[in-house]
Amino acid sequence: MSDFVFGHGQKVVFIGDSITDCGRRGEHAPFGTGYVKLAIDLITARYPERRIAFLNEGIGGNTVEDLRNRWSDDVLVHRPDWLSVKIGINDLHRTLAGAPTAVPPERFAALYREVLERARDAFAPRLILIDPFYMSTESDARSHRGRVLALLPEYLAVVRRFAEEFGAIHVRTHEAFQEQLRHRPADAFCPEPVHPNVSGHLVIAHALLRKLGW
Repeated sequence: MSDFVFGHGQKVVFIGDSITDCGRRGEHAPFGTGYVKLAIDLITARYPERRIAFLNEGIGGNTVEDLRNRWSDDVLVHRPDWLSVKIGINDLHRTLAGAPTAVPPERFAALYREVLERARDAFAPRLILIDPFYMSTESDARSHRGRVLALLPEYLAVVRRFAEEFGAIHVRTHEAFQEQLRHRPADAFCPEPVHPNVSGHLVIAHALLRKLGW
């Protein structure tokens, strides 16, 4: 008997920012070209007998506040059995930039809790929380990349805490990439630290599928 958690007849929603989006609203509809599409294809290849409905609701540039603002239309209306959330790097970058749309760690935690509680109270889906990541080994704390890496643990701590509190599957993508960077350069996975190439998306899909018992 397979330990894979997605069952026949279930519905799965992926929501997040550009890393989830990956063109799913344009020529690469409906799933995009990133980890969501790769994971779906690998699931289909291995479990052809399981009819699983997948939806990709990623939108590039989103913060957790953007997710909150579209939560009813893009999550609650679908009532998925499984809900995967990957958010945080835009929240961090806008906070470092002092932007009007900044989402510092305290507000990130408050809004993240709000959307998870709304889903739980509405239909109690099983949750998958995917860490934000930053593909860099920058050692200069004064540089932009160094500042991102210094602040990122505060956002990761929020995801970790909620994964424990809500009984979610926790996908530690930042750790997965840092392990890869011990063996090969970041350019193997990403032309810059945020948006992966296909190899980088495969790392995310692999980390996700391992946690799902694929």
